[in-house]
Amino acid sequence: MSLPFDGAISAFFEKDAPDEIRNAIEEGGKKDVLSESYPYDDVMDEDDYEVAIEKLQLELVRLQADVKATGKRLVVVFEGRDAAGKGGTIKRFRENLNPRVARVVALSKPSDSEAGEWYFQRYVDCLPTAGEIVLFDRSWYNRGVVEHVFGFCTPEQRQHFFRQVPDFEQLLTDEGIILKKLWLNVGRAEQLRRFLKREKDPLKQWKLSWIDVEGLKKWDAYTDAIRETLDRSHTEHAPWTIVRSDDKKRARLAAIRGVLSGLDYAGKGDVEAPDPKIAGGPDIWDA
Repeated sequence: MSLPFDGAISAFFEKDAPDEIRNAIEEGGKKDVLSESYPYDDVMDEDDYEVAIEKLQLELVRLQADVKATGKRLVVVFEGRDAAGKGGTIKRFRENLNPRVARVVALSKPSDSEAGEWYFQRYVDCLPTAGEIVLFDRSWYNRGVVEHVFGFCTPEQRQHFFRQVPDFEQLLTDEGIILKKLWLNVGRAEQLRRFLKREKDPLKQWKLSWIDVEGLKKWDAYTDAIRETLDRSHTEHAPWTIVRSDDKKRARLAAIRGVLSGLDYAGKGDVEAPDPKIAGGPDIWDA
């Protein structure tokens, strides 16, 4: 079977991955959590997860009804390392919602025209109208991390972004937009295990990109960029909720709870706060 990028991910695993990362993957079982610093050794039980996610998805439907009825505008930003589970979490967030009320925005590389605009302009064009929820699958934070790591922006452009982003998000919240920012983080061994799985699965190979392959070599650069981005954009009016996503099931529940628990809406049930062992402010972020 032909592998994407000529098997570059497998080659990295075999030749370039640090020994401790390779050993963790080779010795870890399917249900084992690979990160030694993660607070749980095994992934969440499937039956317990299904009960919890069904309850939360019912709450999301109630939230949707309230947003539509009251004209609220809700933005949820999903950010994180590659393979941290952003897409899967968004899928579970949205799968029972009306796509006319809750839509996903996943912008590609800016066109030449967009590149000449104010950096935030194309994101402004995607903001919700009254009675709408918008889920950003990556966002304006590309400039803080990916663009910086790969040299797609200059240091001056990045510093300009950091100066403007607190005020930009303050404008959104002053306008009445409810802004929730989620950062999903995954350990290095688990990230590589997920990439290897995608590489061998014809149904998931489309998820891989050149950025993913090259990013494997830039773990430390990503770490530094993420740390600075969180430090400089975690504000009182637009705080980050960090979710450690080495276990996808726990991460999905924590992410949804992180949004719901901080919102008031008609018919709200008993929504728990996210698990504090894996979700919290930037202090819980683990490189």
